[in-house]
Amino acid sequence: MLARPVYHYASQTPHIVDTEVLEKALHNRPEGLRELLQERIMNCSSQRYDAVVLAYGLCGKAAAGLQAGEIPLVIPRAHDCITLFLGSREKYREEFEKEPGTFWFMSGYMERDTADGTDLFQGPGLSSEQVISYQELVAKYGEDNAKYLIETLGVWRSNYRRAAFVPGEGGNSKHVEKQAREEAVRNGWNFEVVDGSTRLLRKLLFATWDEEFLIIPPGQKVQMANDERVIDLVSLSS
Repeated sequence: MLARPVYHYASQTPHIVDTEVLEKALHNRPEGLRELLQERIMNCSSQRYDAVVLAYGLCGKAAAGLQAGEIPLVIPRAHDCITLFLGSREKYREEFEKEPGTFWFMSGYMERDTADGTDLFQGPGLSSEQVISYQELVAKYGEDNAKYLIETLGVWRSNYRRAAFVPGEGGNSKHVEKQAREEAVRNGWNFEVVDGSTRLLRKLLFATWDEEFLIIPPGQKVQMANDERVIDLVSLSS
């Protein structure tokens, strides 16, 4: 979902960056995402790299429990990728307080869409851990039953009140804005264009890591923080 800005800043930073993108459908299964991220982290040798940086937030608790390998691990203090699209935790909180039931539309998210059931939402709807993909429903119940279940499960969208579109930097986002407007009309939601920012991604790739990032030393782990920090280090005494 963040491929465009990550590639952009990887090409601009003075540092040498090897970039790897993972399927967005992995957000549906945070435990599986955590296992895959951990595998990739442990495969990074100190003989080749100085640090591993993740363009992820807590993401359904997928980051909780991750352990740094031979080199430091760096993660933005963000609840999820919505924060990375908006540019800060403060902006995320501001938008949540303004309208907690929000369905988000971003160019990078939509152009990577594979109809896998992964959605970007904020508020009292269905959590990412509860989302099941269309392909999984087909495998379990057959195509006709899967279509019926998708339509039935769609009632959870009634908990949302706003479709928010965040214009992307680069690429053609007009079709995404059109889709967001149509989705808002279809569901009876308000529509709003929300200014975003990729400043956190730039800081991540330029290695200007400050209090907006958690730096995990080799061998230490990440845990969820129940405050504005979002994530923190696991206490060595734990």
